[in-house]
Formats: sequence, C-alpha cells, structure tokens
Amino acid sequence: MSPSPLSRLQTSRRGLLAAGGALAATGLAGCGASGRKDVTFYQSKREIFDHIKMLLAELDAAQPQYRYVHDVASNLSAGFARRNPPDVALQNYNLEMSRFRERGGLSDLSDMEEASRIRDDIKDLADWYPPYPGRTSVLPWSVAGAAVIYNRAIFDEHGLSVPTTWSEFTALCTELQDAGVTPIYGTFADAWTLNQGMFDYTLGGMIDVRTFYEQVTEIGEEVGPNAEHSFSKDWQEPIARMLELLPFHQDDAPARTYNEGNTAMANGEAAMLLQGPWALPEIAKAETGAEMGMFPLPVTEDPADLKIRVNIDLALWIPEAADQPEGARELVKFFMQPEVQDTYNVDFLYLGTTKDAPPATDPRIVEMQSYYDEARYYMGASQFIPNTIPWANYLQAIVFGEKPETMLARLDSDWASLAYRA
Repeated sequence: MSPSPLSRLQTSRRGLLAAGGALAATGLAGCGASGRKDVTFYQSKREIFDHIKMLLAELDAAQPQYRYVHDVASNLSAGFARRNPPDVALQNYNLEMSRFRERGGLSDLSDMEEASRIRDDIKDLADWYPPYPGRTSVLPWSVAGAAVIYNRAIFDEHGLSVPTTWSEFTALCTELQDAGVTPIYGTFADAWTLNQGMFDYTLGGMIDVRTFYEQVTEIGEEVGPNAEHSFSKDWQEPIARMLELLPFHQDDAPARTYNEGNTAMANGEAAMLLQGPWALPEIAKAETGAEMGMFPLPVTEDPADLKIRVNIDLALWIPEAADQPEGARELVKFFMQPEVQDTYNVDFLYLGTTKDAPPATDPRIVEMQSYYDEARYYMGASQFIPNTIPWANYLQAIVFGEKPETMLARLDSDWASLAYRA
C-alpha cells in the first residue's frame, strides 16, 4: 500500500512551508486544480482561525488529491438533519456535540492507529458524555486545564504561598485585602465566566461530578425535593461555599466583563482570576510583563481533595454521512501527527491527549501537569446542563442576591421536565 499523500509530508512548520512552495511551483496545487476532491473541514473556534487556515493552505499546496475547505459557519444540527454534515471536524467536544455521537451520527475511528495513541483516561473523559456502543467516534485533540490564575509578583511581594486548603485560601484573601489588594477580580456581567470559574471550581472540588449526573439522570423526571439526589439537595453546600468568595472580589464585579478582567489582571489590579488557560493569551496581549501561574481552588480542608477543572478543548470526528470519508481520514492522520498536535497545545496553552505528548513547560500552566497526569481532575458541572436550561442566568441571579434555594428548585423542575419529554 502506498503511503498517504499527507503522511508523506514533513510536518514541521518549516517543512510544510517548503513542501508547499515546491509542489506549488510544479503546478500540483491550487484550489481549482483538476481532479481534486473537496473535503469540508469544520472548525469554528475563532481564536485559532489563522492557525487552522495556515495549516490547510499549506496542505492544499503540498498534495494534489484533496482541496480542504475551511467551514466556520455551518449549522451542524441542520447539516446532520439533511445528511449533509461536514466531512471532518476539529471542534469543542461538549454535551451538545455529544448528541451526534450518541445517535450514531459519527463514524467509528477505532481502526486508526491514531486512536490507539490517545491516553486511556482521556478516552474515558470523552465517555463522560453519552457514547455510541462499540465505537470510538471522537479523538480528543487538546484538553484545557483550568484553575485559579494568580499574579506571581503580587504573591511574592506579600510573601504568599499557594494555598492547599479552604482556610488557607480565605486567610490569604483576607491578608491581601488588609494590604489593600483586591484578592479576586470578578467579571460577573458575563454569566459564563461565573459558570466556568467560581461555580465549576467550587462544585468540582466538593462533589463527584460524574457520579452526581449519573444519579440525577437515573432519577429523571422524579428529580426534586423528595428524591434521594437532586440539584437542590446536592448543590446546596457547594453553592453556599461559592458565595463565601464574593466578599473577596472588587465592588464593581457585577458590572465587569471577561475582557475587562483580563486587562485588570495584566495591570496588576487583582491577585487572582477564576478562569481557564484561554484567558492567559488575552492577558499577555497587554504586554505588561505580568507573570501568571495557576493552582487548583482548595474548597475543603484536605489537600488530597485538590483537583483541576478540565474539558476537551478540541476533538476530531468524522460523520457517518461524510461525502469524502477517505479525505477526512487523511486529514485526521495529519492533525494527529505530533508535530502538528503538540505544537498547537504548546502554542495555545493546552494539555496533550496522547500517551507520548510532552508535558507542559510554559510557567503559566506548568502547575496543571501533575494534576492532569494523576487524573486529579473533574469536568465542569456546568457543562452537563443542556442549553435549553438557562442555568448560567440562574447562577448569575444567585450571585446578584437571589436565594439559592429558589434557583436550585427551578433547576430541579427544569431537569425533571426535560426528562419527562425525553
């Protein structure tokens, strides 16, 4: 069998450019080249558009068989419904995306050598969402390790060590306040930042997220005040602990946004920010030289309970109804090559998913690696609530003063209603 046209490529950045230039010069490349098959590649993560477009352009120039079309705007649900989905995707893998997998809409990739390279615990992480029996339909490509972002210089200036228990953390916040420093910068105007930060960190550090969702899924339409497990019962204590963090934020936190929080951290206006690694490049854009690090939020008195929040940042998948499945598989093989995959994770501050992925070395996220390697992590609880339930708005209402009992009871009702209609 002849080697794949993509696997023959030299996949270092310099090699790709050289190969692309050489083949283009011989007339083998070009979007309109005769006999090329269009392969639609769906990827809608805006902050990496340029990176993806560059790779696809280089591949188009480096082989004559396929023309890879970067699709950033298609409606995936409509495409699957019309049996006209993209040929291949590299997309955030979450509850909504898992619906396509659960219904058998994604093809089996278990026969690909690339599938065998994925870490076993990361394969299992994908299975936190509903799988399709007997198939490996999703190849996790990058993982975000999220925790408390902290300003190293502020910690050093005040002689502070990274806390490992709840009491140490609150004492640290009080010490910073006494010194006139805002402990945590809040961006409550953007509800999603509460969801993926303060809420997920507190809940994930106090309960077993996966087990809880298995329990309420099993209870289904009976979730409520009389059930053995419910949101109003199991989340009451973590929500109360989360609210204890509010006094450590700046007074105008309810009016501040995600972008303002990143700028404030760059300017040293607060010691900490409860956000993920996606905020770090934004902080760096200010070019203030502020040095950041990360540590898991301690929410108990036992350091053994420390965990980081993770999510599958991007995953590769191919629909069953792909028009060009072979061209799609060639692209999967290319993106799974270490020179491509590892370079992305290093450049964009994510964690590798393969057994041979190099550990993180960037000082901003290096502290996440040991937790990741030891599987001391959880998926954010907010990510398992269907989009049809406006939990982020409920959470924002709680932070703004609404009684937690009221909003959690509403969440119970919403969950039970969805289960009844399922």
